[in-house]
Amino acid sequence: MTRLHLIQGAPLAIAVSSLLAIVTATAVAKPSTYVNARFGTSCTFPDEIFSDRLPEPENGDGQQWLSADGASLACSGIYNIDNDTPKSFVAGEKANTGPGYEITYSKTGKNWAVLSGVKGDRVFYERRLFGKDGVIRSVWIEYPSSRKAKYDPLTGAIAASLRGP
Repeated sequence: MTRLHLIQGAPLAIAVSSLLAIVTATAVAKPSTYVNARFGTSCTFPDEIFSDRLPEPENGDGQQWLSADGASLACSGIYNIDNDTPKSFVAGEKANTGPGYEITYSKTGKNWAVLSGVKGDRVFYERRLFGKDGVIRSVWIEYPSSRKAKYDPLTGAIAASLRGP
């Protein structure tokens, strides 16, 4: 079937309807920015999706949110007591041989690392910033594999919003 046939036929109506549903759902989701008082870690995310804010841990290192459909988001900081680098962090994660755990994507830069993969029937994505202040700031997003179409487009924007002083 040629591209013209797809444009003129019913598949176009289905594609347009699907696209409008995605755009509408994303446009309705209001962004919220979290800033951690202890480490200055911040990230921005749609709070209408990640609407269930869990209690902050006693040590104040970050915050976690859940969605109604089983996804989770965490934004936090930790002291880099092991002097990890982006490359050593990714190498350590790739060496993890836990059951059902597989890294499917990783990339590092001078002061950052990202990785993505699966844990059983769940997809995860993590971005870490390695600060000159000795703090590693991270955002972790995890969701059921069945919700990939919903969360894949959100993950990159949330991860890119990760900041620190």
